Amino acid sequence: MSFRLAAYAVCIEDGRVLLVRHVPRGGAGNWTLPGGRVEHAEDPFDAVTREFAEETGCRGVVERLLGVDSRVIPADVARAGVEHQNVGVFYRIRVSGGRIEPEADGATAEPTWTRVRDVEGLRRSSLVDIGLAMARTLPASGHVAAVPVGGLIQH
Repeated sequence: MSFRLAAYAVCIEDGRVLLVRHVPRGGAGNWTLPGGRVEHAEDPFDAVTREFAEETGCRGVVERLLGVDSRVIPADVARAGVEHQNVGVFYRIRVSGGRIEPEADGATAEPTWTRVRDVEGLRRSSLVDIGLAMARTLPASGHVAAVPVGGLIQH
């Protein structure tokens, strides 16, 4: 089994969410939230602002912790063919400066403001739905029920 601790930014303004396109080597890309792996000895709070800046070109300010989500991706669906657990720490972020520009030589591209109502029609990571559900419901426990995976949702 592989394991990853990651921090994700949910940035919503005027009914739009800021998404980035994940661009895997040799595969079809999908839309996801800005964010990524928490480095060794890094606090997830610091990781989310670092990743947000790297992937969007914008500076961000954390407004609040939305929640923590743990998902196990079965081996037959996971990219590496090995069962994978992703623990994601989701934060509500507000843009505080900079301008939208793609990550240089990174795994993401095309930071784009997308109307929340249009997200359902995108090929996207399940992380998008999890983050939006947390932002919408603000669960007191910080946990949302399992997000169904199917259709255009990808791991």
